[in-house]
Formats: sequence, structure tokens, C-alpha cells
Amino acid sequence: MKIFKYIFYIFWRCWFYGWVLFSIIAIFPVLLVVTSSEKFYPTFFKIAQAWGRTLLFVMGFKIELQKEEIQDGTKSYMLCPNHTSMIDVMVMLALAKNPFVFVGKKELTKIPIFGYFYKRTCIIVDRSDSRSRKAVFDEARKKLCNGLDVCIFPEGLVPDDESVVLADFKNGAFRLAIEHQIPIVPITMYDCKKRFSYTFFSGSPGKLRVKIHHFIKTEGLTVKESAIVKNKTFDLIYNELISDVKKQLKNT
Repeated sequence: MKIFKYIFYIFWRCWFYGWVLFSIIAIFPVLLVVTSSEKFYPTFFKIAQAWGRTLLFVMGFKIELQKEEIQDGTKSYMLCPNHTSMIDVMVMLALAKNPFVFVGKKELTKIPIFGYFYKRTCIIVDRSDSRSRKAVFDEARKKLCNGLDVCIFPEGLVPDDESVVLADFKNGAFRLAIEHQIPIVPITMYDCKKRFSYTFFSGSPGKLRVKIHHFIKTEGLTVKESAIVKNKTFDLIYNELISDVKKQLKNT
């Protein structure tokens, strides 16, 4: 029985990587055009959304969304979800109300084909380089001024230890939100780690529960208060995840 389980995991993972790769290759010329200029970004984003939703569908995932507050399409927001899986990106694309830009790590630019377009459409950060971190702020300011949302995974990475519920948050997202006086949107993704973690022989198709919490306002705050806002966001998502773990254990 175990051998069939491993065969399923190998097929299922290869199915995912194959879809990521070949779906991009299939529309390669179109992507070259829509990523060639910032004025085409809204069109690129619609394509990215369709790509993300398609990948989730063919992998057998279904999003179950709970909203405590709804975004205003005329305003910019700082989106702050927890980060546990490769499919977090697809989930965020599928849920988006407004076009947004990801802030992502430099290492992903090395992925063949995907990395090329990732570099052309996202704000790339090299966390080991202080100049790169400053450049991220400058680029994010530009995107926000152009009316886009920005999505930053405030943990900065997926924890190597999968037993970690939530890694410590970095300051960047909260400083930017305060500088631009825009709301922070805390987002809890409960099931992405369980459904598709970085452990190869793990996961399964199924439900992906997501909760968009009440927004955290930054009007009237100063950058000196970014740590307070960061801790408030962390506590909100952490407590939500812990509460869910306890609920799941109680139901087993």
C-alpha cells in the first residue's frame, strides 16, 4: 500500500511542475509582450490570475474563503499572508480583488523560464544585500503610487522546520504601509502547508481555507510605530493558526 502512495506523490508533484512549466511555455510570446512595459501590467495580472486558478484546479484544490472586510477597488493595500508553501502564490493570485505586485526573494529568479518572468514582474529582494533591501522600498513606493497593491510575505521565507506555526515577521511591509498610510490586510492560509508543503512525499488534493481579517489601519501612525503594527499583525495570524490547530485536534 505504501508503494502506491509514493507513486501517487511522484506523479502528483511531477503533474504540478509540468503544469507550471508547460503552461508558461504555451503562452511564452504573449508573456514577452505583456511583461515588456509597466502599462501592460494589468493585462499580465489577469493572465497570472487565470494561470493561478488553473493550477489550483488541476491539482485538485478548492479555495474556501472567509472575508471579515472587503477591499475598496479604488485604494491601495499592503497584503500580508503567512507563508508555508509554493501554492501560496497561486492562492493569492486567485483571491485578488485588485492587481498587486509580489515582493519576492532573489533565489526564485534562478528557476528556468518561470524565473525570467518572475524577475520582470515582481519586486526582487536579495536579503543579504542592504542596497537591494533599500531598492525594494523605492520600487514598492513606485508601485503603490501607481495605484497597485503590494503583497509581502512578512516572514520573508518558508521555515525549514515545518513544525513552526509562524516565523518571525520582518519590518519592511509595515514600514511601507505606514509611510503610505495604507491599510494592512492580514491573511491566514490554514491548509497550504498540509496540502502542498516543501516535503516531496506529502500532501493531497482538497480544501484550502483562507481568511481575510479585518484590516489594520495605519492612518496617523509614524514609522516609529511599525514594530507595534508588525506585532499586532503577527499575533492576529498566529492566534488564528493556533486556534485552528486546537480545533482540528479536538475534532479528531
